Amino acid sequence: MTTVLIVAPVFALIAAGYAAVLFRFVSETAHKGISEFAFSIAIPALLFRTIVVSEFSGVSPWRMWGAYYGALALTWIAALLLSALLRQRREDREDGVVFAIGSVYGNIVMLGIPLTLSALGNEAAGPMALILSVNTPLLWLCGTLQMELVDRKQTASAASLILPVLRDLARNPIMLAIGFGLVWRLTGLGLHPVVDRTVELLAQAGSPAALIALGINLFRFEVKGEMLSVVVMSALKLLAMPAAAFALARMLDLPPLAAGVVVLFAAMPTGANAYIFAVQYQRLVNPVSGAVALGTLLAAVTLPVVVWVVAR
Repeated sequence: MTTVLIVAPVFALIAAGYAAVLFRFVSETAHKGISEFAFSIAIPALLFRTIVVSEFSGVSPWRMWGAYYGALALTWIAALLLSALLRQRREDREDGVVFAIGSVYGNIVMLGIPLTLSALGNEAAGPMALILSVNTPLLWLCGTLQMELVDRKQTASAASLILPVLRDLARNPIMLAIGFGLVWRLTGLGLHPVVDRTVELLAQAGSPAALIALGINLFRFEVKGEMLSVVVMSALKLLAMPAAAFALARMLDLPPLAAGVVVLFAAMPTGANAYIFAVQYQRLVNPVSGAVALGTLLAAVTLPVVVWVVAR
């Protein structure tokens, strides 16, 4: 029953956002404004405040990164191999890179943050920040560099690939919130009650706004194209990656809270950033779109199981 109380409201808000567009209470473009509020103001406020005021035990970043990104690397390799089997008549290996991105790039912001905080409490903020701080730059750089390698254009320097990512990160509100939160926490000054209450009000809006925005955003994703690719990507993301993360968290002897964050984040369905990557290279756009839609739908079944496992 506790698991249902954690997961059901999360997916109810996603469904509410989807229904709002379906029944034309809001337009499909409403997700842009709600998403901007959620990810430029509310979610950063939530992360900043929880990092500053929460009490959480120390955790080794190397062991956390080893468990999460080790699972991601194993899933990436499996995705490349399976993509080669699915596309054995094609010479173009660029599809394999996009297939791998669609199999590992989870929705850890829109869905992962609200669900993990609901399941594990504010103490999860520290471990979450460790993963969030390197996830986007690492995945985007790995995907871009591998795409350049398999394409063998040799037209782009390392600096031309890395600098745009770094510039985007320097302006990313979530990255800034994590950075400022860690710095402010180190000062030991805490938050003035008026500031704390103001930030808390913004933070309270973060999770609901993000989930509503996700539901609205899902309206534009369709399950179409290569159905076998969609199913395989979803299976890798929802089953293989969390299973690998669970095993590695045990092997690395992570504390229960850190292990819970690693496994929950690994279990998130394919996110919109994977779709953006596919669109950028015009590869597997429809299958990745299908993986976002189908993965989010199937996550309503798989995530309660994962929450039950990490909450034991």
